[in-house]
Amino acid sequence: MPEPFKNLVNPALVRAAVAPLARAWPAFDGARFVALGCDGLEALELKARAMQVADALEATLPQDFAAACDVIEAALAPAGPQDMAQPGELHDGLRGWILWSAGEFIARRGLQQPERALAALHAITQRFTAEFAIRPFIVAHPDLVFATLARWCRDPSAQVRRLVSEGSRPRLPWGLRLQALVRDPSPTLPLLAALQDDDSEDVRRSVANHLNDIAKDHPALVVRWLEQHLPGATPERRALLRHACRTLIKQGHPQVLHAWGLGQAFKGTAALRVAPARVALGGEITLTLALHSASTKPQRLAVDYAMHHVKADGRTTPKVFKGWQLELPAKGSVTLSRRHSLRPVTTRRYHAGRHGVAVQVNGRVVGEATFMLTIPKGAA
Repeated sequence: MPEPFKNLVNPALVRAAVAPLARAWPAFDGARFVALGCDGLEALELKARAMQVADALEATLPQDFAAACDVIEAALAPAGPQDMAQPGELHDGLRGWILWSAGEFIARRGLQQPERALAALHAITQRFTAEFAIRPFIVAHPDLVFATLARWCRDPSAQVRRLVSEGSRPRLPWGLRLQALVRDPSPTLPLLAALQDDDSEDVRRSVANHLNDIAKDHPALVVRWLEQHLPGATPERRALLRHACRTLIKQGHPQVLHAWGLGQAFKGTAALRVAPARVALGGEITLTLALHSASTKPQRLAVDYAMHHVKADGRTTPKVFKGWQLELPAKGSVTLSRRHSLRPVTTRRYHAGRHGVAVQVNGRVVGEATFMLTIPKGAA
């Protein structure tokens, strides 16, 4: 079983942060920092762990904000790409997951000194990411932050350029939702235009995710973006735009499907089978879809499926999952299969009952089935 994600912030990481901070500021009270940071830490989930370590930093760094930033910056490891999946050692300075807490400290204490705070986040994001920490500054100081982000579009560091897009995403997972940008994303559009052909794949993927966020609230805007930027696009930009359209493709948006050559209804027959018919929470089902073409021409198909999860009140709500992209030959046939896990996850609460599965091809439902989900006694 893989190590729980929350363990990326652990007592060993807290203790390892003491040496770099003490080198940067000999008066740093490492013992107090460890005591505060590690007290009950392992009983918490990931974000709560990061916030507790931020509390410990707030209690032990200099009270003067600029001086505290000086300590953090002096304690940083050399800039460079970091593997965010691993806690790592901190012999060469602060980097990786401990910097989520450092960024949170800056977000809490730096709103009255935004220029100094942004400079510190510029440094932090080159060793981890500051995508969560920059968001309160966008809310409190939008003009300053967007002017800064416009300059950062030309920064030599790909991590900084990624922060421009990722930090300003309206609906960043785990991050403060930027309601003003949910309502009106126009301040970020010049930034995305400047970055969509960036040399870094990480930057381009962030732009795609940002546009996908916008599509959830302003689909017509993303349709216009597609119409403007898809013609003559490089393979890299095409990949970005396709990823940016994934929600609209799943929803069967007619203009988006047409732009990608997926606008035609499937001509043929479809048969969906779901097995087993009864499954316990923690298990999995297998979806098998047989498609038979009745067309005399090849058909480009986007095949997705929606899980209609049972809610606490007995209603069902759908969630669409990405399936397959294929070209079905004239009069051809294909059988597609996909396992779907029903393991508990933090973002969804499962309830017992009859769940539905609907498969859609080019945005149109072509097959439906059901299965019974049971919840063993004592299961979450």
